[in-house]
Amino acid sequence: MNNGPCCSWYCRSAKLGPNGADHPGTCVGICNAMLYFVRAGASWRLLPRDFGPWQTVFHYFRVWTKLGLWEVIHDILRHTVREQAAKRPQPTAAILDSQTVRSSDQAGERGYDAAKKTKGIKRPILVATLGLLLGVCVTPADVPEREGAMAFLSPILRCCRWLRCLWADQGYSGDKFAAWVASHRKTGTLRLEVSPKRQGQRGFTVLFKRWIVERTFGWFMQHRRLVRNYEVKPEHARALLHITMIGIMVRRLA
Repeated sequence: MNNGPCCSWYCRSAKLGPNGADHPGTCVGICNAMLYFVRAGASWRLLPRDFGPWQTVFHYFRVWTKLGLWEVIHDILRHTVREQAAKRPQPTAAILDSQTVRSSDQAGERGYDAAKKTKGIKRPILVATLGLLLGVCVTPADVPEREGAMAFLSPILRCCRWLRCLWADQGYSGDKFAAWVASHRKTGTLRLEVSPKRQGQRGFTVLFKRWIVERTFGWFMQHRRLVRNYEVKPEHARALLHITMIGIMVRRLA
């Protein structure tokens, strides 16, 4: 699977360098800087000088986010990882959930999640059975889970035509939401299955298929930049999630 020309075209479109100059290693250097950034959790001004001026790295990050380059790289790697695992590029089942994290003082829009008693943002995500991202959204923490899911699921369900089942927790229960999910297939082949908590459950318990998305959240928490939300723009917070998964998949393919 040769995706070099695709990535090269996006890199040229990003107008690398102050004068649009492109030179060998620039794309690799910026990717390495961003992988370090999300893992170490440093502020932009504390990036090691080995990666060049922090203003340059931040400029590339903003431009590539605007172009959607991070998501393109992420999707290419996801297909490659799935092929390596002897799975078809498009999954037939996925797991839906959301994670609430606190926001720092300088972060952008936020809300209060009364259930988690947390003021910050929510990260609704959809993952395949390997734990790889199919879609992600960033909303204020006070947005209900079903509403947050509906904000980003439609294009994913239209694109992933092989999807037949979505597993979710009780936060996504309800006939209205289940009917909305099923409406994306005229043949009625897409269904929502809610995995309820076990009777008398206290604390963490492994639930059917739900542990997969919890493992993905655990991967996020191993990256210090994602432990708390520092981003002013939701699209930047979303791009950092894609960059995190890029690093995880690259290590898996290495």
